Amino acid sequence: MGREIRIDSRLKVGTGAGGLRQTLGWRGDAHIYKDDYDQPDGHHQEPHWLGICHSLSLGRGQPAEGGRVRAELEPIGRVTALTLSRYPRRPSPGGRGSAELRNAISDFGAETLPGLPTRCNINTLETTMRIRPYLFLLTALVLLNSSPRIFRSAAFTINAWWTPGSGELIPATIAYDNQYGSLTMLNTSGDVQTKGHAFFEPIGTNGRACVTCHQPADGMSISVETIRDRWRVTNGSDPLFAAVDGKNCPDLPDGYPKSHSLLLDKGLIRVSLPWPPKRPDGNDVKPEFTLEVVRDPTGCNNSSVYGLNSQSPAVSVYRRPRPAANLKYVTADGFGVGRFIAKNGQPAERDPETGKLVQMNMMADAREVSLRSQARSAAGGHLQLKGALTETQLEQIIAFESQVYAAQTSHHEAGNLIEPGGPPALGPAAMAEGRTGVLGNNITNFVFPMGDKWKILSRTGNAERDAQRAFRESVARGHDVFFFRTFWIKDAMHLNTVGLGNPVKRTCSTCHGMHMTGMDTANGWMEVGTTNLPWAREAPVSPWSSETTDLPLFKLTCNNAVAPHPFLGRVIYTQDPGRALISGKCNDIGTIVMQQFRGLAARAPYFSNGSALNLRELVDFYDRRFNIQFSEQERQDMVNFLSTL
Repeated sequence: MGREIRIDSRLKVGTGAGGLRQTLGWRGDAHIYKDDYDQPDGHHQEPHWLGICHSLSLGRGQPAEGGRVRAELEPIGRVTALTLSRYPRRPSPGGRGSAELRNAISDFGAETLPGLPTRCNINTLETTMRIRPYLFLLTALVLLNSSPRIFRSAAFTINAWWTPGSGELIPATIAYDNQYGSLTMLNTSGDVQTKGHAFFEPIGTNGRACVTCHQPADGMSISVETIRDRWRVTNGSDPLFAAVDGKNCPDLPDGYPKSHSLLLDKGLIRVSLPWPPKRPDGNDVKPEFTLEVVRDPTGCNNSSVYGLNSQSPAVSVYRRPRPAANLKYVTADGFGVGRFIAKNGQPAERDPETGKLVQMNMMADAREVSLRSQARSAAGGHLQLKGALTETQLEQIIAFESQVYAAQTSHHEAGNLIEPGGPPALGPAAMAEGRTGVLGNNITNFVFPMGDKWKILSRTGNAERDAQRAFRESVARGHDVFFFRTFWIKDAMHLNTVGLGNPVKRTCSTCHGMHMTGMDTANGWMEVGTTNLPWAREAPVSPWSSETTDLPLFKLTCNNAVAPHPFLGRVIYTQDPGRALISGKCNDIGTIVMQQFRGLAARAPYFSNGSALNLRELVDFYDRRFNIQFSEQERQDMVNFLSTL
């Protein structure tokens, strides 16, 4: 009795199916229908049950005259889709508006809706048309041979959370809305049956699955917006908030948002790493520095159970879950993968199971060498699996992660990002078809090939179409800022230390050079100040600010036996030592592996510590860090460009 209905986006474009709905009665806030109609292909649709969740309030935008609006729950296999559609008397192409379905919770008895879940929970949606509240009608409707010009449906995602163990089918292609438009997840192997699948089943002891922190709607990561929604919907009881790493520290009180503040405010998961670091064979790494806790607002690093003074000494740092999509680029062994790490001359890692050299771009600190080792580690830690993954479970997880791609496909301002003849870099199909292990350049092989179609667009005299064209030109300019706007890069560890000079005049793409992703092609850890002081974001110390920080602060002192850090000296203050917690190297303090740029619109906040809450803050950080002095137009163009990836 009662589980939450999953509501995913579904797009209808075309004539629409003719159909007759017979009203059967009311229950709570929902109108119940029985549906019996012929599909467009001539096949008869067997009767099934629909729940109409209403209580609709509509927002901004001037409406077209006339029209009818309907909201309906449609069973699609075991996935339930909500479609908001409009049948206007005259078309209103390109209009935009917003709508909210509020307080639309309807509890149905099993005898009323046989075979369907019993709870309907609906949050916020965005439509792509202008509509009036008083035009919302729940009525028997016949749509026969409707013209594509006057029948259009808006695709959107409402409560797109994938619950572990739900057993639902993931279509080969599925779209999810976000604040900029919509992201599409592409499964190149076709539909994915999640029942019995190790990525989607709660195989550990805490109710989580891999999908808990790698949600399709969030580009296979998880956004703060989604996290906060889960807290609200479940009153903090979702397995996402498991004490092991969903709390700031496991021993904090249950049920209090403050105990989970880093997850709720910045989307950070606690990562506990042994101190001193361990080699793959279990022996200790002798670090080149000492580590002291300066600030411990979570209490975990000074804890006698979980901290540096516990029986199993460990350091707790807090990081964003990385996207589990487009991973063929993360694991590729092309340009830059060799016997030695170019950034420090140390021997490169090898996969112990295959003996092959690895890219070392996995995880924020490159501690895992392969998808297999990452899956094992995550299952034992984040899922609290007792024992080990079976070979079948490992194969399921790796096979799924190796074929799933995610990227933005539509934009509220730019429109369809994957229309024929559009920028060739955009959309998940481009990711699936792209070459791996390739270093992009600014002449023949762009990191993100955008082409010239959006550079200069003629105006039509139609205000809405011209606004779209102006935005597309802004995206093209943002691309050029990213790849051609030079500035002085200074004091960046593992960039200014590899023979390029300090400072060096380059562009954003100097570091973010991997074709199609914007990652580094190999050994991607670098220190640009996202976690190290003085550049890392700290709460202002001011009588006019009430902001506090929940992130720890560490003091690392490089030993006299080694040279001091070339840019930060012998004593370094950091919120997260990064790669140094694995390598023990002074020069690795605060270095973080660069992330991919795809699906950014769906998975705020950004940087490993969630310090950039939105794309503008991300751009502003680099402008401040390297004194780039972007103009206001350059900043906005960059944000617009990044929001389409």
